[in-house]
Amino acid sequence: MMTNHGNRITQGQFSFLPDLTDEQILAQIRYALRQGWAVSVEYTDDPHPRNTYWEMFGNPMFDLKDAAGILMELNECRKTFPRHYIRVMAFDSTRGWETPRMAFLVNRPADEPGFRLLREEREGRSMTYTTVPYATDKPEGERYT
Repeated sequence: MMTNHGNRITQGQFSFLPDLTDEQILAQIRYALRQGWAVSVEYTDDPHPRNTYWEMFGNPMFDLKDAAGILMELNECRKTFPRHYIRVMAFDSTRGWETPRMAFLVNRPADEPGFRLLREEREGRSMTYTTVPYATDKPEGERYT
């Protein structure tokens, strides 16, 4: 049985585990680089599950093969956006895949307000459901202050 202690947002790999240390993050980055995947650092203050396109921090690192350089970029992102969600994404450009192969959170705000479920009745008594993050009640830049 998996338990989500503290109702934290669970996106990507390792999301039910405690936060990864920098050494554990480096190990995952090294693994991705050994596979030939391009690694990027991304951030957002709207972690809705359907918000798959986060902002990329810095320039694309398609040719970077040094895990320490990627960790340095990650730490710069943490300094710039300390109250945002930050993830490491590994992209496989191999023909036939061309898709993200690994993504995991490496930073999150201290307080994660979660989501509310909106229920709407439609024609024919059908119901639709939408998840809305509480964080988006505030404007961008003020969501996790």
